[in-house]
Amino acid sequence: MDKPAARKLIIGVTGGIGSGKTTVTDILAEQGIDIIDADVVARLVVQPGTVALKQVAEHFGAQLVRADGSLDRSALRAKVFADADERAWLEALLHPKIRHEIEQQLAQSNSPYCVLSSPLLLESGQYELVDKVLLVDTSEALQISRTQQRDDSSAEAVSAIMAAQWSRANRQAKADYIIVNDSSLSTLKKAVLEAHQEFLTLAADRP
Repeated sequence: MDKPAARKLIIGVTGGIGSGKTTVTDILAEQGIDIIDADVVARLVVQPGTVALKQVAEHFGAQLVRADGSLDRSALRAKVFADADERAWLEALLHPKIRHEIEQQLAQSNSPYCVLSSPLLLESGQYELVDKVLLVDTSEALQISRTQQRDDSSAEAVSAIMAAQWSRANRQAKADYIIVNDSSLSTLKKAVLEAHQEFLTLAADRP
């Protein structure tokens, strides 16, 4: 599929769970860069009243819809991470809808370059929408400890999510830029701002 019609530079930001993608994109957003977040889009396409939410409820059971009409995402995640076939069914339903919405948002960006942040940038084929891939990288031990602190999850639950994502080595092999997030916030911010300056230069050099 072709990239969006606008020839704006698009940077894909990805990384495993707990790697610090959101911190990186928050820093870029502070510099005035538009961030299209695939996780936000994924929630958008299953909002109450959407066709996709109705299909999910029909397939997995009405108990996945809360009393307020919203999707119980943690219950759904538990189902699909335990069953590869169910995960494949869900991805086949949602990924095209997510991609369409992402394309719309990318086309509407007004910043010098824009960012598509997605944990499944490489696995889902969303990398086809971007010009360069920035990987936020950290050790698997840090991924687990950070996610446990953030989500109050068990190590086993975090490991199951990590097992469903690409390996660290596979992501590293596909990345154009790698920022290692295993130190302080100030160290991370310095690296992100350096990458930001490079992206501005790349954007300015585009025809």
